[in-house]
Amino acid sequence: MTPAGAGSRAGKTGKPSATAEGGAGTAASERGRAGPSQAAKTAKSNRVEVGGRQLEVSNLEKVLWPATGTTKGEMLSYYARISAVLVPHLAGRAITLKRYPDGVDGTSFFEKNCPSYKPPWIHTVKMGEVNYCLVEEPATVVWLANLAAIELHPTLATKPDLGSPTSVVFDLDPGEPADVMACARVSLLIRDLLAQLRLKAWAKTSGSKGLQLYVPLNSGARYDGSAPFAKAVAQLLEKRHPDLVVSYQQRAARAGKVLIDWSQNTETKTTISVYSLRARPEPTVSTPVTWDELEDALSAGQADRLRFEWKDVVDRVERRGDLMAEVLTLEQELPPLAVP
Repeated sequence: MTPAGAGSRAGKTGKPSATAEGGAGTAASERGRAGPSQAAKTAKSNRVEVGGRQLEVSNLEKVLWPATGTTKGEMLSYYARISAVLVPHLAGRAITLKRYPDGVDGTSFFEKNCPSYKPPWIHTVKMGEVNYCLVEEPATVVWLANLAAIELHPTLATKPDLGSPTSVVFDLDPGEPADVMACARVSLLIRDLLAQLRLKAWAKTSGSKGLQLYVPLNSGARYDGSAPFAKAVAQLLEKRHPDLVVSYQQRAARAGKVLIDWSQNTETKTTISVYSLRARPEPTVSTPVTWDELEDALSAGQADRLRFEWKDVVDRVERRGDLMAEVLTLEQELPPLAVP
């Protein structure tokens, strides 16, 4: 496993070829704070060291993405290499895992309760009757990846106050024949509306068909304020652009339009994490994109500019850092917003 930007890749066997240690951000454990230029050692015995933790990993040659031949070892390598920027976005949040023990073409399942056989250094947070895993250091990311947890879905709030979302999220989901380009157009409409309200937002690909926008709060907001605000934005844009936007889930109404799914803004909902791999035919990643990139993709009419696989993302992070880092720190308050 090689940290982001080190340039090496897993070998043909899929075994991690170097090691990973990554910074875990202010909310995470001090362990693993070394930058992405450091690594975690691996031996032929499939024991790896990640951020000072000794882990056993298995089935590294198993192909999880048959269409590309991408192996479990390569997945572990990716998560180790990207952990420096991934962990801060997960730290303190309840994490739902989506596991694919037989690869992306096999059976999958969501896992909310943190496995009982977890190492003692992996902590949990309780919501209702569920004890969710907390991801507070790079070793936890690799341990979860070894369970074939391809996808990581965090909540919007962090402990100890799980009723206080740190962001508002708009999940843009295209209804065929609409595509990610239609989502890009809608994302710019949301950005411009938010700018009129003196709010900043950041965008990322979902790694699947759509886009997601995050409006950082970090100001003690509650869901009973953020959810109505998100709904009002969706309904206002639906009113202004009825041929492009829909704000409700009815499938028949979504054909050829983009659903602005505001309902993700609740305590019990999760959204795919930035930098999480996706269980698509190819190993795509939910990737931060700039507003310039969205506008350029629209101008060029090239949807492929908004599609990133794991190797692309490692290179982007090495060159450009975490394009969503400010989402973790910027404090904003939501103004009143009503649909006339």
